Amino acid sequence: MTDWTFSNLPLGRAASVITLPLVAILAVGCGTKANNDTFDLSITPASTGPAARSRQILVPEPTALKAIDSNQVVVRVSPSEIQYLANSQWSDTVPRMVQSKLVAAFENSGRLGGVGKPGQGLAIDYQVVAEIRTFEVNTVGADAANVEIFVKILNDRDGTVRAQRAFQTSVPVSGSENRDFIQALNAAFAAAGAEIVEWSLQVM
Repeated sequence: MTDWTFSNLPLGRAASVITLPLVAILAVGCGTKANNDTFDLSITPASTGPAARSRQILVPEPTALKAIDSNQVVVRVSPSEIQYLANSQWSDTVPRMVQSKLVAAFENSGRLGGVGKPGQGLAIDYQVVAEIRTFEVNTVGADAANVEIFVKILNDRDGTVRAQRAFQTSVPVSGSENRDFIQALNAAFAAAGAEIVEWSLQVM
């Protein structure tokens, strides 16, 4: 088994990282199965604002780098190094969770004619095309959950981009437990997701 050290971490950060077992693959590497807590995301769209009830939209699965495209919780320990939060996992891959939550948020807003995923056979007016650029807890400096999602509103009739925008949110982590990391990430995504829904309805 690999002897993991934290000698490359800045002075003052080593103790906090050692108390948080960040590398979930350690238990797997030793031949034992990790007992992971499983977490989900949430999003609550505003119920007031512009409506586009004559529009039907498609929400494809967002794209993301391989490090994000998994059910692991990403923790950045330096500008060039990431690890995964031990004993914790998402209920699905991050892109599929983001897609599912955005679909539910658009539907629950009650302000569209229809919302669907690819393969559901809807006649589509617009696609909400997303790229997940950041979805992590950053422990460089003060611990914070950072989410960045870039969104394009694509006219499905002629393939033109109606609007595009990057949504960035950052939420401080209050505490040192795994659940504190997850709670901050959920709050950061909920804020970004709500903004995406409101902006999308405004520009359609």
